[in-house]
Amino acid sequence: MRIIKVFTTLLITLSLSSFALAGDWSKIRVGTEGAYEPWNYTNAAGELVGAELDLARDLCARMNADCEFVQQDWDGIIPALVQGKYDVIMAGMSITEERMKTISFSSAYMTEPAKMSTVKGSPLTTLSTAKNLNLDDDSAATKGTIGTLNAALKGLRLGVTAATIHEDFANAYLDVDLKIYPTQDEMNLDLSAGRIDAALSDSGTIEAYMGTPSGANVTFFGPNIFGGLLGEGVGAGIRQGDADLKAMFDKAIAEAAADGTIGRISTQYFGKDLAP
Repeated sequence: MRIIKVFTTLLITLSLSSFALAGDWSKIRVGTEGAYEPWNYTNAAGELVGAELDLARDLCARMNADCEFVQQDWDGIIPALVQGKYDVIMAGMSITEERMKTISFSSAYMTEPAKMSTVKGSPLTTLSTAKNLNLDDDSAATKGTIGTLNAALKGLRLGVTAATIHEDFANAYLDVDLKIYPTQDEMNLDLSAGRIDAALSDSGTIEAYMGTPSGANVTFFGPNIFGGLLGEGVGAGIRQGDADLKAMFDKAIAEAAADGTIGRISTQYFGKDLAP
């Protein structure tokens, strides 16, 4: 559920020699970060694991293709796709209008709201707001909820991860002291240690941290935040010229949603059904 800011002028200089030939999708290279539990992460044995890894294998099987996973740092994940390092991104990436200026997306395969978290005992835990904050709804109630969040966060430090939809939301809607982290793990540790007052991330990622010993003192507050610049759910990022691959992913995702596979995988990793 994060946003990459990429200069589209880079596209002009890219070589097409490394791209997969159109229609030749017997092997699909999947780019992922490997540092965004439980979407995708690296286990103690150094293996790439997570909900998206399991889903990618299932989708590749439906497309009669072999999956090959390529690990890539988040801040370069879209440029590397465009340059042909891999064929598709599955990395907790939200479908947003900004990203679609540079790449295409499959239909959404999972959806999860953003949410704020803090440590237990913080005054923020008593904050009363509406259950949901839908950024597509430009009503007085929506503006009131945003105002309530700003009042509660005044003078406090809020953490977000760099180049994400959460950073974009904070910049667009909040008047707050923002601390930007290169990774979710670094932000989690600072939150638990009290070096920041609150954090904003997708709810599933922080829930996974809450289930660890170091995250046992973390809790949610405020509304579920979705819509608007937060995107339309998480999808597979695909080069704009690979319409045939997009069609293949759309079909496989629809089948995996219909037969309950996405619900099963998301329940295994997130404890709930995130199928769109």
